[in-house]
Amino acid sequence: MSLLDSLKKYTTVVADTGDIDAIAQYKPQDATTNPSLLFNAAQQPQYAHLVEQALSDAAKDGGSKEAQTEAFMDRLFVGFGREIVKIIPGRVSTEVDAGLSFDTEGTLKKAHRLIGLYEEAGIDRNRVLIKIASTWEGIKAAEKLEKEGIHCNLTLLFSFAQAVACAEAGVTLISPFVGRIYDYYKKEKGAEIPADQDPGVASVTKIYNYFKKFGYKTQVMGASFRKVEQITDLAGCDLLTISPDLLAKLQQGAGEVTPKLTAESAKASDAKKIELDEKTYRWMHNEDAMAVDKLSDGIRKFYADARKLEKFAQSMVTQKVGS
Repeated sequence: MSLLDSLKKYTTVVADTGDIDAIAQYKPQDATTNPSLLFNAAQQPQYAHLVEQALSDAAKDGGSKEAQTEAFMDRLFVGFGREIVKIIPGRVSTEVDAGLSFDTEGTLKKAHRLIGLYEEAGIDRNRVLIKIASTWEGIKAAEKLEKEGIHCNLTLLFSFAQAVACAEAGVTLISPFVGRIYDYYKKEKGAEIPADQDPGVASVTKIYNYFKKFGYKTQVMGASFRKVEQITDLAGCDLLTISPDLLAKLQQGAGEVTPKLTAESAKASDAKKIELDEKTYRWMHNEDAMAVDKLSDGIRKFYADARKLEKFAQSMVTQKVGS
């Protein structure tokens, strides 16, 4: 048995890619996308028809070049998402622009737009997760969306305060970033960190134990992995979203994975319940220097990725309008 097949017995495996062929190859339950993944996929000739369809639909929407560019990006996200849900049994995560990370109303508007396009294409909203940065403003937007039956995946999550605020808000899913936490402490230490001391793995373990001990329904999906050991050390986590290169290593590796996270061990943990209002959230998050650094850095990088996609969209719209 491969490590991937063994892992699937304990954890829902999610493909972290916009490459539809890679998703078909590894047969995950769910898939996640983002502007960078979509930008790369949109350059590949096998997906030219999706780009052309999004461009054509955006042109029909009309309006200025700027409006058509935004419409093209929205329709490209949904176009890829629509194809992805044809080959997976579960859900696809579609990301709200990082430029809206501190804009609750803007996030709500974009989420409604994306869900509307999915439903227009015949995709049930239960097959879609709206991916939002785990800022206070993002969490508040997600709380409102969940009450409307629009499910959310809160990303760029680095602090325990972020995780608890998401659970209190009743979001469907959170994505703690294992690899980026590891990167921060590795750089600070100036050396590799032993697997049994991995701070990214420890962060997800703490969050998982807290959620299970206190009965939160929010699912935990470890994300942003650097190596196979980080994945196998989180076997038993609700979900793990994994890049194609690491999925390949898991598929090529033989062996049995032992579940490291279980609801039983979580209930026996020494976690203490905390209550979070906005002030407490902001203070707790601020006290975690790593989380403050990685959240702001992550938003900047996601924003830069979105602008790359936007530049591509602008060039496509300009060609269309000029032709």
